[in-house]
Amino acid sequence: MAVEADSRRKPERPVVGVGVVVWRENEFLLVRRGKAPNKGQWSIPGGAQHLGETVFAAGEREVREETGLRVKVLGLVDVVDGIHRDDSGAVDWHYTLVDLVAESASGEARAADDAEEAAWFSLAELPGLGLWSETERVIRQSASIRDASSVLLQ
Repeated sequence: MAVEADSRRKPERPVVGVGVVVWRENEFLLVRRGKAPNKGQWSIPGGAQHLGETVFAAGEREVREETGLRVKVLGLVDVVDGIHRDDSGAVDWHYTLVDLVAESASGEARAADDAEEAAWFSLAELPGLGLWSETERVIRQSASIRDASSVLLQ
């Protein structure tokens, strides 16, 4: 898998990644990354979209691969660009991240694929998790979207 991570360095175009903020009751799911980039850091489940795969299908697949959970995608939260430049200013890597919000009704989250750990957190715990500011913003925004969706469904 290190070859895959290295093959995404110095890209000719951005790699499309799909992240999913998974909710169950009043908690959201995070995984601790087991591989680069961001090894050891908490993140929302996600990964690269495959050719011929819809964004929603990619999100559902990535959550299933990383946590074993089946989810229902509720919708789009936001699109965020993660761009890292080397010391000369050249693009080292560039991910266009499509962030979704989803619900998980049941099942135990377990770390799998490239995740070391999976755990549920409350919004009150969010500031102490050391997440990328964009990830924190997306999680908060997903909570608002989820709340609005539940009101519309009632």
